[in-house]
Amino acid sequence: QVQLVESGGGSVQPGGSLRLSCTASGGIFSDKLTGWYRQAPGKQRELVARITVGGTTHYIDSVKGRFTISRDNTKNIMFLQLNSLSTEDTAVYYCRLSTEIWYFTENDNWGQGTQVTVAS
Repeated sequence: QVQLVESGGGSVQPGGSLRLSCTASGGIFSDKLTGWYRQAPGKQRELVARITVGGTTHYIDSVKGRFTISRDNTKNIMFLQLNSLSTEDTAVYYCRLSTEIWYFTENDNWGQGTQVTVAS
């Protein structure tokens, strides 16, 4: 059974940085699409960034130039570097591991989430 564990969340001031990690165990990580999502209070969960097996990335407009997604397929780990954080980035961040190579599905695996709070 696949298990995803996020870490690296915390509280920072606006303009600060954090690095989130997502470690996968119990399944095949290296040939599946992965991504980071977030859910702010009172809002729906949204895609933040995704990365293919080959390293092709996609970001939502609001984080372009500030966040960087990466993965190490040899270690079953994915990262999200968050820079120039603003209060609007406050949310619980989740990692997602697809059951497919190119797209997400309803059967994907999710982590438990890690809280990111940006406040002065």
